[in-house]
Amino acid sequence: MPPLRLASLTCSNTDILHALGATRQLVAVDSHSDGPGLEHAARLGPDLNIDVDTLIAARPDLVLASLSVPGMERVVDAVQAAGLPTLILDPLSVPDVLRDIRLIGAATGQPDHAGAVADALARDLAALHRAHARPPRVLIEWWPRPIIAATRDSWVTDLLAGLGAVNALAGRAGRSTPLTLDEVRAARPDLIVCSWCGARKLRPEVIEARGLGVPVVAIHESGLGRPGPRLLEGARQLRAALDALPV
Repeated sequence: MPPLRLASLTCSNTDILHALGATRQLVAVDSHSDGPGLEHAARLGPDLNIDVDTLIAARPDLVLASLSVPGMERVVDAVQAAGLPTLILDPLSVPDVLRDIRLIGAATGQPDHAGAVADALARDLAALHRAHARPPRVLIEWWPRPIIAATRDSWVTDLLAGLGAVNALAGRAGRSTPLTLDEVRAARPDLIVCSWCGARKLRPEVIEARGLGVPVVAIHESGLGRPGPRLLEGARQLRAALDALPV
């Protein structure tokens, strides 16, 4: 039986397939997927504006979608209306991410490999934990104008907890929320992370210029905004930033 022809509508799923060694099976990907070895795949446009006709023409056996990108429901509806077999993921936590790696592995015929990838990610994340006398409060900023940041129902809440820190907005429901500057101040962050999604350049100086007097670090959204194996990259950078905070 030939390998499945796969399509990915979000970077996180593309990253998972790459970690599973299935990059060559991808026949179509969104325009933001940036891993190596994707030159052969048709580009479908941005994740929230997928060209369904191009997707159909690529003849995928399975389309991997994710509701981790706000607004993807409309795209998923269009893909399913076209009659394409679709695996829809919706991670809210680090355990969800580990589960999704296993789900994709099972769907693509390599459950054992996927289990090993998920287990290794869990071990590597756990090794980054440090105990703090007072857990640092961290605000992960997804966009600057308006300010949008990760709230309780985001995998970064678990990611931070695993490092011994806390999401400064863990008291707010939802995946993310717009904030006023006063609301950022009221969240009392010890660290602000500039991880703007879709930005060509991260500019932590924009956050510093708000005058909050809080340390700011830049971490590319590939390390924090994609619920997949590359969360380890973001976690390692967060560990370094937390270790650099004044005691």
